[in-house]
Amino acid sequence: MRHQFDDMDQQNSAASLGMWLFMMTEVMFFGGFFLGYSIYRSEYFESFVNGSHHLAMFLGGLNTVVLITSSVTMAFAVRAAQLGKKKHITAFLVMTLLLACTFMVVKFIEYKDKWDHHLIPGMDFVWTDPGDPRTVQLFYGFYFCMTGMHGLHVIIGVGLIIWLLIRVKQNKFTSEYYAPIENFGLYWHFVDLIWIFLFPLLYLIGGLHE
Repeated sequence: MRHQFDDMDQQNSAASLGMWLFMMTEVMFFGGFFLGYSIYRSEYFESFVNGSHHLAMFLGGLNTVVLITSSVTMAFAVRAAQLGKKKHITAFLVMTLLLACTFMVVKFIEYKDKWDHHLIPGMDFVWTDPGDPRTVQLFYGFYFCMTGMHGLHVIIGVGLIIWLLIRVKQNKFTSEYYAPIENFGLYWHFVDLIWIFLFPLLYLIGGLHE
């Protein structure tokens, strides 16, 4: 327990409050992206729909399943921490880690496909399908900014899971002290929630397509 706190409950409450405040800043951060995307989508709806037709629906759906599953395994890890079950904490954290890495591998495959087809916004952007290339490029600008920032949060999560696994191995957590695991669980559920919003906004904008 840190010296500035009277007891463990007070320390855990302070940690939880700090985490919720951090989450509020994250909501405002991603909220700016969502607002900007919504404004430009309403202005250039046809171009955004045409651009979305080149996104890999299957891979986006697969990543949605992967992240939702990782949220479940993370919830089990938090529960195991509350019960002080070290082996179960480790097992569920490892599962969450593997699922997070799977998400990033799938996202890399998606990004590489866009690179190969010159759909990266910039000088080499090529668009031959219907729609104004300039406004379609705007769609891909939002796509890469929003999924890129989300991916960065996943990578940060991977690093934090590794740190938690090291702390578990060092016997730093007990059934009385598990705040870091619980707070990371909140962070990870937030990352999952952001993707649940991103998937329909980006991939389903024009309805189901091949």
